[in-house]
Amino acid sequence: MSDPVRLARRVAELARCSRAEAEQYVQGGWVKVDGRVVEEPQLMVTGEAIEIDHAARLQANEPATILLHKPAGLDACEGASPATALVSPATRWDGDASGVRLLQQHFQRLVPLFPLEREASGLMVMSQDGRVRRRLTEDADGIEQEFVVEVAGTPGVWTLGQLSRGLRFQDRPLPPCKVSWQNETRLRFAIKAVRDGQLRDMCAQVGLAVVSIRRIRIGRIPLAKMPAGSWRYLPVGERF
Repeated sequence: MSDPVRLARRVAELARCSRAEAEQYVQGGWVKVDGRVVEEPQLMVTGEAIEIDHAARLQANEPATILLHKPAGLDACEGASPATALVSPATRWDGDASGVRLLQQHFQRLVPLFPLEREASGLMVMSQDGRVRRRLTEDADGIEQEFVVEVAGTPGVWTLGQLSRGLRFQDRPLPPCKVSWQNETRLRFAIKAVRDGQLRDMCAQVGLAVVSIRRIRIGRIPLAKMPAGSWRYLPVGERF
């Protein structure tokens, strides 16, 4: 049995490449050890079977941004049942057309952004990308969000007008927003700088009780047809 060596060294020998290139192959998820993909170049190996994917390419791995369909009834990122715990290789949406290769490193150091209330469902963002983090933090109040809110009660003639302008929340006047009926019981809000509890309070002010809230868009990024509890990657090049 040979002495233990770093996986990157063994890959460099097999691929006849530099150690730095071998590390890229490993970190890119192109190398299997005894049939299992390993992404740690520092892993010590001896006589294991090392396999390099024939499609392996030398390229830097982009930080990942994950779009989750958060179910209602889960905390966004804290508490006993955080929605962030749903994100795993097994829950990736089958319809994900991003073209991003799944890597284990994509599930590390994800920062939740634009969280949702516990009883709300819909689009939530988690990212490793500093550019996305800055955009969704520094420019958060300028990014439009779209919600579908199911309500109970009898709307008045001026309900849409009242919701669109003139209401207050937490003793502050609210800026205008766009509100329309999706059907007889569902309102669609296109709104910026929305705060926890605001949509429920707005509806209550016009005599409507909120049954459910679902966020279907953040900026230019839609929820799409993902089922609750699943996630997809934000494609490289797409912006909020």
